Amino acid sequence: MKRRKFLATATGAASALSAPLAASQANPVAGVKSGLKITGVRIVKTRPRRPVPEYKPAPGSWSTTGVEVANPMSIYPEYKATRSLFMPDPGQLSAFWVQITTDKGVSGLGQGGIGGAHIVERHLTKLLLNEDPFNVERIWDILWRSTMYYGRKGAVIHAISGVDVAIWDIIGKATGLPVYKLLGGETKPRIPAYCTGNDIEQHVEFGYKKLKLAMPHGPADGREGQRKNVELVKRTRELLGPDGEIMLDCWMAWTERYTLEMAEMLEPYRVYWMEEVLPPHDYEGFGRLRRQITSTRIVTGEHEYTRYGFRRLLEHDAAEIWQPDIHWCGGLTELRRIAALAAAYDIPVIPHAGGSRDCVHFIMATPNSPWAELFMPPPGGPPEVYKRYEEDNLITRGPEGIYVRPSEEPGFGWDLEVAS
Repeated sequence: MKRRKFLATATGAASALSAPLAASQANPVAGVKSGLKITGVRIVKTRPRRPVPEYKPAPGSWSTTGVEVANPMSIYPEYKATRSLFMPDPGQLSAFWVQITTDKGVSGLGQGGIGGAHIVERHLTKLLLNEDPFNVERIWDILWRSTMYYGRKGAVIHAISGVDVAIWDIIGKATGLPVYKLLGGETKPRIPAYCTGNDIEQHVEFGYKKLKLAMPHGPADGREGQRKNVELVKRTRELLGPDGEIMLDCWMAWTERYTLEMAEMLEPYRVYWMEEVLPPHDYEGFGRLRRQITSTRIVTGEHEYTRYGFRRLLEHDAAEIWQPDIHWCGGLTELRRIAALAAAYDIPVIPHAGGSRDCVHFIMATPNSPWAELFMPPPGGPPEVYKRYEEDNLITRGPEGIYVRPSEEPGFGWDLEVAS
């Protein structure tokens, strides 16, 4: 986009509150008197209001924890086969749901990242009680400053993320508006979506024209692993056709040299991006790869935290697309700041797991957020499973394949019950 056109667009968008605002202007409900007070904060378990049938996936179905995927632990043979070998056991340390209640009966639900529940219960709750949830900027700043001495990244920001999402859910319900309208409304009629996973045939048959593959192999597998990676991408291109988009998720598992070699080997198959090829802290390495690789885009951000982490990506020119996760990066409040920083440099923001019921509101309201990421239920289930998948994500079809929209219900439109 030419500079003059960009500035004109940005000025008009800012005046309409349709673009993410700078940190000092980021509260679109400023001046609204809510009259609410937070009276309760608790970690809860949720369940679908309309559960779908359970089923055993078809043999050979892909799963990030049940099949081999290149990862940082691949260098240790005893942990290489599946991620579940080194991840926490089920129920021991996981993502969480928090419910925040108010004195007027309005409550909100928010999801946060792994390890955050303990911090919400043992620290953040006392800072939230009696606060007005409409003071979302004040609350975020209090939580950030009060945890700075032991936080700034990781589980602490996962905790703040869940709380922040729940507060936005309250604001939406209190105003009777879906969250995307609080953020400025539509910036696109519907959101093109891509599907992550290696059940390629299922995804193509469903209608996806944008696919992200989980790379099964990394440096620990040598030349044979590289050939198998190429075979997967080649097969995907043949199934998808010449016009669809292919992205690669490398999940912090590769090295600079390995990435350079893979980029050269995959050039005939027109890969749209290579994601998180290096450990997230290697800003210099990402920057070097961006300067050397021209056949595809180098992107990252899934495991980055707050605007300060993304500022480091910017300083090193480390990623052509940023991929924050709403449940990990600091919640919706901080995600909007990250997007505002990116917009000033014409950087697209395509959030990790952006098709989730909360993050899709952000994408709808954000001009520089063009796509949503979705995951399909594994193959082998009854038709009802896939029908509900379409209904829950408000899926439609068109020239770019699959499209989604946010719920029109107040707040985020969670279709969940809190388990008693």
